[in-house]
Amino acid sequence: MALFGSAAAGAIGYIYWQTNVLLARQLEQTIEAETRGLAEQYRAGGISNLTKTVSNRSLTPGNSLYLVTDNEGRRITGNLTSVSKILWNSVGRVEFVYKRPSQNGPEDRLALASVFRLPGGFRLIVGRDIEDRRVFQRVVRSAFFIGLGFMALVGLGGGWLVSRGLLARIDAVTATGRTIMEGDLTGRVPVNGSGDELDRLSINLNAMLDRIEQLMAGMQEVSDNIAHDLKTPLNRLRNRAEAALHEHGDAKSYRDALERTIEEADGLIKTFNALLSIARLEAGTAGKAKNEIDAGALIQDFVELYEPTAEDKNMSLTAKVADDVHLKGDRQLIGQALANLIDNAIKYGGSKKGGKIEVTAGDTGQTVEFSVSDTGPGIPEKDRERVLKRFVRLEESRSRPGSGLGLSLVAAVARLYGGSVRVEDNKPGLRMVLSLPHKTNHNGVSRTQ
Repeated sequence: MALFGSAAAGAIGYIYWQTNVLLARQLEQTIEAETRGLAEQYRAGGISNLTKTVSNRSLTPGNSLYLVTDNEGRRITGNLTSVSKILWNSVGRVEFVYKRPSQNGPEDRLALASVFRLPGGFRLIVGRDIEDRRVFQRVVRSAFFIGLGFMALVGLGGGWLVSRGLLARIDAVTATGRTIMEGDLTGRVPVNGSGDELDRLSINLNAMLDRIEQLMAGMQEVSDNIAHDLKTPLNRLRNRAEAALHEHGDAKSYRDALERTIEEADGLIKTFNALLSIARLEAGTAGKAKNEIDAGALIQDFVELYEPTAEDKNMSLTAKVADDVHLKGDRQLIGQALANLIDNAIKYGGSKKGGKIEVTAGDTGQTVEFSVSDTGPGIPEKDRERVLKRFVRLEESRSRPGSGLGLSLVAAVARLYGGSVRVEDNKPGLRMVLSLPHKTNHNGVSRTQ
């Protein structure tokens, strides 16, 4: 407010000063022009001609002031009735106050005049009434102070209202932060819908809080699942070791016990490695390599790798990829996600008579979509979102190997690259779709392998 007031005062002061300069210049020019005219009359006809001219000009209404006096100061002609001693004794340009008749009686008015001493003791006074200038100055000063006061009132009042609203919203953010620090992660910053900077900040903070809540819930879920799912293999490992110690067997039985113990330990190591990979993906510390990946070549490599496993289960594994489909990313991570999808389809996508698995990749214009389809029993719709979480296994008996982390890693890879994972019905069977952003030139030609 102070800065704005100073700027306004400077602008008004400059305008006022320039206006005064302009009026003063015009006044000087007017007085000088009248003086030159009277001087010509004096040179042409002496004091009598000058007196006659002044008398004629005095009869014209206006702001011009004239006075001709003799050597004793007596008025000869002019519309000035009297002069002060100061004005009488002055020479040149003088500002003075004179009296002029009005409806309410004589009034004091300000004037500016040039005083000339003529031969013979005569005096000539030529001036202009400048009372309007003094009124203008008073009006400008009054307008300045009244305007500045009004501006200060409105500015301070408006500033108080704006700051009150602003501080109220900041207090809401503070209150939300305090609630979250007390342990309630469901608190969110209010958004009033105005779309201003604070609204955008609130939306970003809420998105951040949503992500923090998801991560905290994920940590809690992981902790619970680790305690639940790893307790059984650890107990089994301990019991086998204890049984081997208490049995009085031969070297072969001890060797068998050690081999089973190593198998259990390898399974635990795989589980922890999978958890570590998911944690790195969600923290954004993995997958920083940005290489050009040929989707067709990548799929073909993994189809050839898993084809013998599929044949052992009497399942066919084929690939279908559009030509020239490329994307940028970490080939190892995307390959791991694709391998998990194929492995999941081989484990759960078949039947006693076998089954069919098809791996495809295509360009949608915005993303590259990898899909793995099978003809197995599929997943109920109510479980399709849950299956992407850690340690979720829909097989209640859990007779098949696995930790329930394969699809979680696929989802983590999708989140890392800003993509998504969809679980769809293949009618019959299941269709898993991994959608990732890309840079590609898609010519629309398909290739079946």
